[in-house]
Amino acid sequence: MVRPTTRLAWLFALSVPLSALLLAGFKSHYAWALIYPGVCLLVGLTEFMLGRLMSVEVKYEYPTVTPLGQEAIIYAHLATAKKSPGYKPIFELVIELMGPLADADSPKVTGTMTARALDFTVAISPKRRGRLDYKTLWLRWKGPFGLVHFVKKLRMEGHFTDVVQSVKGVHEAALSFFLRETEPGQKSLPFRGEGTEFDSLVEYYQGMDHRTIDWKRSARHHKLLAKDFRQERNHNVILAFDTGRLMTEPVYGLPKLDHYVKAALLMAWVGLQSGDRVGAVDFSLTFKAFLKPGGNASFFSRIQRFTAGLSYGQDETNFAASLAELRTRVPQRSLIIFFTEFIDVITAEFMIEALAALAKKHAVIFVCTPDPLLENLRDKKPTSGLDLAGSVIADSFIRDRAIVLQRVTRLGVQAVSVPPKALSTAILNKYLTIKQRGLL
Repeated sequence: MVRPTTRLAWLFALSVPLSALLLAGFKSHYAWALIYPGVCLLVGLTEFMLGRLMSVEVKYEYPTVTPLGQEAIIYAHLATAKKSPGYKPIFELVIELMGPLADADSPKVTGTMTARALDFTVAISPKRRGRLDYKTLWLRWKGPFGLVHFVKKLRMEGHFTDVVQSVKGVHEAALSFFLRETEPGQKSLPFRGEGTEFDSLVEYYQGMDHRTIDWKRSARHHKLLAKDFRQERNHNVILAFDTGRLMTEPVYGLPKLDHYVKAALLMAWVGLQSGDRVGAVDFSLTFKAFLKPGGNASFFSRIQRFTAGLSYGQDETNFAASLAELRTRVPQRSLIIFFTEFIDVITAEFMIEALAALAKKHAVIFVCTPDPLLENLRDKKPTSGLDLAGSVIADSFIRDRAIVLQRVTRLGVQAVSVPPKALSTAILNKYLTIKQRGLL
């Protein structure tokens, strides 16, 4: 693609009044009036031909995954053929983005080719989690006289970078969690002592549950023997994300959905390290996506990329249809960690009915987080009638939330309603309690 520069346009524009003056003063030498515009066109044509001789090849590399808060670095390598002219043009490289993470201004870099190769580094800073889609790579340079622009276009459609939640804090929290499980100076015996799967017979000692005593074998060996159980593994843990309108509400500077994603990643890491199989679900108005549970440590990256695709929806959540589809996708009894949000008792009715049907077959952890705005309005000292009315309304919403949580708990569902900073710890405690009690 070839385009004239502003310089060529101005030079050709100046030739018009000069030619008019020559025609007015020297009518018999009208041919002289065509020399200046002819020279401009000839120089432009010469530069066009020289630019056509320059053959530029572009190769680029981009990350498929980048953590939120870090820059996505794209590397572009330019090389010219040996037959290219020897002048050193200034190259401009622009990457056109598309999708919800695209900024108003596409990233642009410039560089001068000193030899026959040039390397570009383009840094893109995503502001939120999601998918960064690339559309087109544009390369532009000028001819030796700066009269013609040469443009090269490379389509990048189908290439993308998943912007995932940073797992730096997740790994640190998981490491501290596993360190607390092991007492210093003792050899760890994991997955022993509690659970539902029979492992061996041990001699009964004071403090053991008397229900584990095997009376037949105790009578045969003339001493009390008890059954020792080990923790069952390979359970299914499903992370169910409601991506409806209420999940976009900001809390402490981030949407509620992002707080849930961070807590869910820690839960997924601990679950995979404990030998369980972890999957994920995305739903709102419809059942959007389902990640089949996987059970190895490398599966964590797939969960991380799945959470990167969770959108900030504006639809109302259809709990009945979505959870009915979830029951058909997960026939085996599993632990379902349900991340959602609600406003009052009336809007939560369909959610409670869907949870009741889900809790008949699966173990469910219901996760939500209180709204600090309501608590601040309730606790604020009123100075006017408007403040008093706001405090009363906020208190009624908080009481409605407490009623919904009580109804959810009566269904046999483990409810978690804590501030975002305490979500990870609360979910892990419920997860360990369910496994230790053998509810799976």
